[in-house]
Amino acid sequence: MMYELPTSLEVGGIDHPIRSDFRAALDVCAALTDPEFSNQEKAVALLTILYESPEEISDIEGALKKGAWFIDCGNNAPQKKRPIRLMDWEQDFPVIVGAVNRVAGCEVRALEYLHWWTFCGYYMELGDCAFAQIVSIRNKKAKGKKLEKWEREFYRENREKIDFRPGVTASDMEFIKQMTGK
Repeated sequence: MMYELPTSLEVGGIDHPIRSDFRAALDVCAALTDPEFSNQEKAVALLTILYESPEEISDIEGALKKGAWFIDCGNNAPQKKRPIRLMDWEQDFPVIVGAVNRVAGCEVRALEYLHWWTFCGYYMELGDCAFAQIVSIRNKKAKGKKLEKWEREFYRENREKIDFRPGVTASDMEFIKQMTGK
């Protein structure tokens, strides 16, 4: 059993301090799921967001593996690939954070620091909440299952929260820059 919450990761026999706050981990998750990023860009994002001094790391592959281990809350078991996308940390964060606040008993965004693993512990205890309903409806829709009457009504009233927003592509950003001059 591991009782301590890691604030550094050992890579190549050297302890490297990490940004263990939930905000940094969520930024890593957003980068890792960004369809516009290549695998190399995702690796660079993980290293530069998670590690306080990525330039001091000589074992990049080891640092990536340890970083993934940290983001996965210390789970060493191989993950089954989930073919259905049911959540998006960025899009769902407003709904998730409300439920996490309920479990935590405080406004977690107001905290100066909250370890990623503690945030995930709260997340795992969300239970019945709006986010759970959103995920359940997404799952049913993805599998082509019929929604119950109350689910259809909830979907109609919350479609913008349930349907995934299309991502802004690099070409979209370039167009926006050209139009705004920024």
